[in-house]
Amino acid sequence: MELYEVMRTTFAARVFTEDPVDDATIRRVLDNARFAPSGGNRQGWKVIAVRDPSTRKALADIMRPGVQRYIAQKRAGEAPWNTVHPTKLSAAEIDAVDVPDAMIEMLTGAPVLLFVFVDLAVVASFDRDLDRVGVISGGSIYPFVWNILLAARHEGLGGTPTTFAAAREPALQELLEVPPQMAFAAMIPLGKPVKQLTKLTRKSVDEFAFSERYAGPPLGR
Repeated sequence: MELYEVMRTTFAARVFTEDPVDDATIRRVLDNARFAPSGGNRQGWKVIAVRDPSTRKALADIMRPGVQRYIAQKRAGEAPWNTVHPTKLSAAEIDAVDVPDAMIEMLTGAPVLLFVFVDLAVVASFDRDLDRVGVISGGSIYPFVWNILLAARHEGLGGTPTTFAAAREPALQELLEVPPQMAFAAMIPLGKPVKQLTKLTRKSVDEFAFSERYAGPPLGR
């Protein structure tokens, strides 16, 4: 598949067929994804493939609080888990939200779940002392996550990076026996999509690329 076509058609897949995804295919996906860039070329990523039903059940319990708050904030018209505009909802209001089992099972029920972690001991967090949530460390892991999705698309598979489990990272680390310095980056439910989407909607370049300044003219205009 031609590169630009892969980039334009790699969608967030959440509904999969029951077709299995074997280890050989996952290894092929990861063998190509590993060429993603990372700070200092330190390649601090680790991947855990999960299929075990008991682990999936435990994951559902770990993810539930994150999903619960996400639903509550969406219903309240807020941007979920936002660090600029804190939620106006109380803990009681969030706890009262019912999380449909199907919403979590849709993710944990994929043929295979790929958990991606990054070693915080090898990333350069240049924004660590700024008075905001850190984002720079992600530059050393999310290109790898995206490469996994591109490679999966090339294989006729699909997935989406989900992060609901991040709210209970210590519990996730304990479940998967992951050392504390390994930060959770994404859970990718992976499988053959029930439907392959080919026409995605995104903002135009004029809406996000500018010349010289934040409020400058659209790039190239």
